[in-house]
Amino acid sequence: MNTFGRNFKITTFGESHGKALGVVIDGCPAGMALSEEDIQPLLDRRKPGNSPLSSARTEPDKVTILSGIFEGKTTGTPIALLVYNEEAHPVDYDDLREKFRPGHADFTYFMKYGIRDHRGGGRSSGRETVARVAAGAVAMKILSGNGITIRSRILEVHGKTSPDQIEKEILSAQEAGDSVGGTAEIIAKGCPAGLGDPVFGKLDAQIAGAMMGIGAVKGVEIGDGFAAAKRFGNENNDQMTSDGFLSNHAGGILGGISTGQDIVVRIGVKPTPSIAKTQQTRDIHGNEVEISVKGRHDPCIVPRIVPVAEAMLALVLADCLLEQKKYR
Repeated sequence: MNTFGRNFKITTFGESHGKALGVVIDGCPAGMALSEEDIQPLLDRRKPGNSPLSSARTEPDKVTILSGIFEGKTTGTPIALLVYNEEAHPVDYDDLREKFRPGHADFTYFMKYGIRDHRGGGRSSGRETVARVAAGAVAMKILSGNGITIRSRILEVHGKTSPDQIEKEILSAQEAGDSVGGTAEIIAKGCPAGLGDPVFGKLDAQIAGAMMGIGAVKGVEIGDGFAAAKRFGNENNDQMTSDGFLSNHAGGILGGISTGQDIVVRIGVKPTPSIAKTQQTRDIHGNEVEISVKGRHDPCIVPRIVPVAEAMLALVLADCLLEQKKYR
């Protein structure tokens, strides 16, 4: 399952400590102006080494467009994007060759395939999201041409909500050799009514699947989410007048189809599983061992996962927008 989408289809490739990561995009409409400069800003927001709150790995994450562009415009043919790994340190993971890291996909990948890339998790690493973000930037270019914009914000980290408190909480966890998680909100504005397909192709189901497809995400809410379970119907329904809706508890989606209101998504992000604290685990031979994960890891994934979530929402909306154009 390295391919995502129906109309705006992407196939990603690459590993955390391989030579490069990339994506092939199929279905991008022809005639749209596109260059590396349209893609790079989103990659810059995601890349490591931007602050003391992130991994010390300093990758430039410069994107190169290999195909699908002629004289600055998309041709309607596959667009290939490539980002080289330039500061991989696979030697940092030599001690983990036979040990399963708690909270990671090491054990499950080994059980499924009988082989795993121990160098930072290989394909299961958060670095895999580089390709998603590059593709998401192209999707955002399509959306912006249709009046749709996406923004996001961090709601809390380990229960702290103010920027100063959040920074202190992350640095404190890092000093203790531990990590913290949190929640973020992603909002799409200007989305027209009518996107999404009934029953199994519901827009909210597609968004939830896209968000849960991000490695560290363990929960998704659309609109008021679980808070809706504590209300009466008359409190939760978004009543309507001739001027439009009076509220947006549904998060801009009813019956799996967009209402024309803001699409509101919230995600719960787990603490980074790679921590220096000593933990119990087992090795590939079934022996009980202890493990302390060294190397360069984010003490909190939330700040860098936000552009990834924006990209995934953009990919879903671009795909649904192109689907809707078939009928209008």
